[in-house]
Amino acid sequence: MTTKCRLATILLMVSACALSGFGASDCESLSNLKLPDTQVTSAVSVPAGGPVSIRAANGNSQQISDLPAFCRVAVTLAPTSDSDIKVEVWLPATTWNGKFQAVGNGGWAGSIVYTALSDALRQGYAAASTDTGHSGAGGSFALGHREKLIDFGYRAVHEMTVKAKSIIAAYYGQNAKFSYWNGCSTGGRQALMEAQRYPSDFDGIIAGAPANDRTHLTVSGVWVAQAVRATESSFIPPAKFPLIHEAALNACDARDGVKDGVIENPASCKFDPKVLECKAGDAATCLTPPQVEAARKIYGGPVNPRTKQQIFPGLMPGSELGWNTLAGPQPIALHVDAFKYVVFEDPNWDFMKLNFDSDVTRADKTDNGIVNSTDPNLKPFFERGGKLLQYHGWNDPLIAPLSSVNYYNRVVDTVGTAKADASYRLFMVPAMNHCSGGDGTDTWDKVRVLDQWVETGKAPDQITASHLTKGTVDRTRPLCAFPKVATYKGSGSINDAGNFVCK
Repeated sequence: MTTKCRLATILLMVSACALSGFGASDCESLSNLKLPDTQVTSAVSVPAGGPVSIRAANGNSQQISDLPAFCRVAVTLAPTSDSDIKVEVWLPATTWNGKFQAVGNGGWAGSIVYTALSDALRQGYAAASTDTGHSGAGGSFALGHREKLIDFGYRAVHEMTVKAKSIIAAYYGQNAKFSYWNGCSTGGRQALMEAQRYPSDFDGIIAGAPANDRTHLTVSGVWVAQAVRATESSFIPPAKFPLIHEAALNACDARDGVKDGVIENPASCKFDPKVLECKAGDAATCLTPPQVEAARKIYGGPVNPRTKQQIFPGLMPGSELGWNTLAGPQPIALHVDAFKYVVFEDPNWDFMKLNFDSDVTRADKTDNGIVNSTDPNLKPFFERGGKLLQYHGWNDPLIAPLSSVNYYNRVVDTVGTAKADASYRLFMVPAMNHCSGGDGTDTWDKVRVLDQWVETGKAPDQITASHLTKGTVDRTRPLCAFPKVATYKGSGSINDAGNFVCK
């Protein structure tokens, strides 16, 4: 096969040159691949079992084993003169299922997500991940680099997707049958950004706990940090978080018909931490009045002091065991960095000085759709057949779960109930923490659910999920498509999904 023919096939993404036999033995030839604004830095065949050397998010070198044979392609994308986007595309040598899965990032990104790449590869997908254009976990990269912020916000993911599809076509001699996005947190924000800005990139999208209202999310982080520092006595010692959690369970747990340490729908329960207020001085078994007020602000979420409008929802009853990240001894750098390096462009900015009126307005104007993915008009994505599977844990202590409910409702209002019902499902997961973990049934095969939906057209209205302890399933429950909630039938084991109904 001539080089000219091969390049024509790559650029046109057709199979005119009969590359149906293009396989692992041709992996190294991808080093010669020419794509716009792209440099292929390596293309290496990896035998089954590996091991594969990677650089972890913390900068340390690690190895991954137990992988099928694959072609590992690394590229650098430079859509602008200030762009330096690293991407890896992993191509199964013999086990390809004919599909493409792109995986999302967390936090400020800054690294390839090798664990997610490995999971997708093991499932037979050609997979891709990007560092979104910078290295490191913080937001300092954005200071004075607007183009790098745009890369992080949306451009890197889209460019990765376009180039990965071309690499897949070159290697296999055919396009992927279906393309999926799979991400949580920042990856959930990226998911919704793709659906909104580039509706033809993916056939199906998984958006977990999306940080899509990024500006107001960072405001909420600073709100909590200020709340527990309002006075010297406002700080809630982390040792008291279990106390608050137990009180929340006592108030809300049994509302679904069974007392099991899981609040099925915390939005339906009003819990006031004042029930824990100390009667005679501070003690380990109660909250002082300033601590009660701080806890109320954590549940209430940030409010504009002038207009009294809600800026972002607060955390839910049940989330207390995870409060140490937002309400701990140090403010969360993830949120403070947004104001230091993007909004105020001042590394010495003091988070205690944030004004929840004028500074929020300034932050909204600064972003102007670069990182925030809040547009509810998903008609273009839905009309071309795209499916959106969104999930969020009710106990999420980092991203208020009602933000997902609010976005879902806005989409329904915008596109209409019929279009939303055909293409969009939101699953709120009781007692699940951020993306996973917690006392709830947090384990299910999300990609398989999405894949079946895309291929069969039958939307999932109920998903059986599991809770595992030391790798063993000890509880199953149905996850119900919002707004339905799993309710105990009144008899049988409370650890068996068959004894619950969605209603």
